[in-house]
Amino acid sequence: MEGDKSEDAAIPRKRSLTSVDTEPGAESAKNTVDMLDSSVNEKKPVLSASISQKETELFEIIEKLQGSRLDEQRCEFPLPLKSQLLTGGEELPIVLPSKLGGYWIDPPLERSADVSPTSSHHGLQADGYEIMERDGEAKIYRQFFRSRYHHSFTAADPSLGPLVLSVCLEEEDNRMRVILRMKECSLHGVFSLSLFPGIPSAVELAKMLCDRVTVSKFEVVSYLKAPVLISTFDEHRVSSNFKFGVLYQKEDQLTEEDILGNDEESEEFTDFLSILGDTVQLQGFTGFRGGLDVCHGQTGSQALVTSFHRKEIMFHVATKLPFTDGDPQQLQRKRHIGNDIVALVYQEGHTPFLADVIKSHFLHCFIVVRKLPREMEDTGQAAYRICITAREDVPPFGPVLPDPPIFTDRSLLREFLLTKLINAEISCYKAEQFSRLELRTRSSLLESLQAELSTRSQCMVGDPSPSSSAESVRGGSEGSGGFIENFKRAIRVRSHSFETLSVPRRISGLSPQKPKAEKDADSEKIPDGTGQGEVRDQASPQEET
Repeated sequence: MEGDKSEDAAIPRKRSLTSVDTEPGAESAKNTVDMLDSSVNEKKPVLSASISQKETELFEIIEKLQGSRLDEQRCEFPLPLKSQLLTGGEELPIVLPSKLGGYWIDPPLERSADVSPTSSHHGLQADGYEIMERDGEAKIYRQFFRSRYHHSFTAADPSLGPLVLSVCLEEEDNRMRVILRMKECSLHGVFSLSLFPGIPSAVELAKMLCDRVTVSKFEVVSYLKAPVLISTFDEHRVSSNFKFGVLYQKEDQLTEEDILGNDEESEEFTDFLSILGDTVQLQGFTGFRGGLDVCHGQTGSQALVTSFHRKEIMFHVATKLPFTDGDPQQLQRKRHIGNDIVALVYQEGHTPFLADVIKSHFLHCFIVVRKLPREMEDTGQAAYRICITAREDVPPFGPVLPDPPIFTDRSLLREFLLTKLINAEISCYKAEQFSRLELRTRSSLLESLQAELSTRSQCMVGDPSPSSSAESVRGGSEGSGGFIENFKRAIRVRSHSFETLSVPRRISGLSPQKPKAEKDADSEKIPDGTGQGEVRDQASPQEET
C-alpha cells in the first residue's frame, strides 16, 4: 500500500512538470513518463546532429563563396602561348601580356627573343641612375622663402577655389620669387623687378602665374606660425620611406594562389634577397616597419629591410609573411602585398609571369627578375635578366633597361633594382586612380589651410568677431585642433574613397574594430608637437609607420 501511494504521488508531479492534459490513470501517466524519459535521453544526440548539420552547411557555403572568388582570380594564358608552355616548345618571355590588355611591357616581346648572357652589355653605370622626385617643387618654400623675409596672402577665387600666395623679394638678384597654390597644383615663378614700374600687387603676381585668377583682392597673412603650416602643406607628399612586395614564383606556378602559397625559400632565392637588403628580426625593430607588427609577431618573425640614398625601404617578402594552412588565398600575405603599389617578382624556372595574375586595386607595376641558367663564360658570375610590366596609365620611368636587359654585377643590379622600384612607385602615383584621389586630398588640405590662415590672421589683428568668421569659413575647425586636424580628416576622406573601390586601406587583423563614435572621439585628440610625424606617415595611400 505504501508503495502504491508513493507511485501515485509521483504521477501528478510528472504531469505538472509536463503540462500534459490527460485523463487520470496509471497507464496514461506511465506513457507520459516513458515519453519524457525518452525525450531526455535523446535530446543531446538530436541537438548534436542538428549543430553538425548546420556546421556542414556553413562550410559548404564558405567553400562555394571562396571557390567563386578563386575562379575570378584565375588568369588564362593567351593562345598560342599557352600551348607553347604546355608542349615545352620555344622559350617564352619572362612576362606575358594580360588577356584583357591594359599593361605595357619593357622590353617589348619582340625584343625578348634573342637574349643571351654572353651578349654585349652596355648598361648605364650606377652613377647614371637618378631617383625621381615625387614633387619637385615641394621644398622650394622651405629652401627659398623660410630663411628670408617674405609675405603670404590668401583668397577664395569663385572659379579656382582657395588660393595661397607666397612672395619673396630677392634684392641681391633684383628679382621676385612667387608661389601660387591652387587645388590642381602649385605654380612657381621668378620675375625680374625690371618688369614692373613699381612693386606689383599680390593680384598682379597671381595673374602672371595663372591667367584664370579672377579675384580682385588678397588678404595678408599675419599669423606668426603660418610658415610651419604652409611648409606642412607643401611637403605633405614628401616621404623618405618606401615599401615594396616581393613574390617568389617557382616552375609551373601560373596562378595567384600558387605564387602566394610558397612557404619555403630556396638557396637561390635567399641569395637574391641578400642583394636587395638585410634580413632583420621584427621583434623590437625600430626602423620604418611598413605596416608590419614589431611587437607581437603577427606578421612573421623576420623581414627584409635596407637603406638606400637616405631612404628607408621595407620589403614585404611573401615567404616571410605568415602562412595559413587551409587558406588558398593566403589573405595574411595578400593583405600586405596587395596593398603595395609596386612588387618585385623573382622567378625560378621558365614559367612566365602574367601581368594581371595578382588581383589588386593598388598594385600597378611588377619588376620581374630571373636568374639565367647559364653563367658568363669569361667571369663565372651569375646573370640576371629583368623585365618590367605596368598598367597602361603608368608613365614610363627610369633608369632605362640596358640592351640586352642582363646584369652580372651584383652591386650594379642592386643599384638598378632599388632605383627602379622607387621610380616605379613615384610614376604610379600619376596613374588615374591615384592622381584622382591625390587631387581630392590636396583640395581638402588647401581649403583647410586657407581657412586656417585667414582666421588666425584675423585674430592676430584683433578682428571684433573672429569666432563668427571662423565658424563661417572653417566650420569651427579651430576648436578641434586647426590645420593639422583638418589634414588628418582629409587623409581619412581619401581612405573612404579607397573603401568605395572595395579595397580597405588597412585591415586590423586580430584587433577588434572600434565603434564609429569611439573612432571619432580618438580622432579629435590634438597631436603632440606640430604633428609632423603624423603628416609624414599619412602622406600617401601606401605609407605606414
